[in-house]
Amino acid sequence: MIIYNVTISIDPSEHENWLEWMRNYHIPNVMQTGCFTHYKICKILSTQPDETGITYAIQYTCNSINELNQYQEKFAGSLQKEHSEKYRGKFAAFRTILEIID
Repeated sequence: MIIYNVTISIDPSEHENWLEWMRNYHIPNVMQTGCFTHYKICKILSTQPDETGITYAIQYTCNSINELNQYQEKFAGSLQKEHSEKYRGKFAAFRTILEIID
């Protein structure tokens, strides 16, 4: 199984709005692609002294790297663009791909 992890640091002024939008709009749209079996929203508790945002890891699980590739090829661009336009200048994000081995 594969975890597609999206780590996002969101400006505190947008935090509540962003989290509601993620729960009620963005994540349901990602899940509707059919590429993932489930997701988790994790709040990152450890921070660095110079960090100013509130940081989350959104973890989407899929059965294979092929399903993740399908998501990235067909859906990721438009979904990421929508997020970027809505929260421009208010977030930083990076993505990691993990393989579950146990």
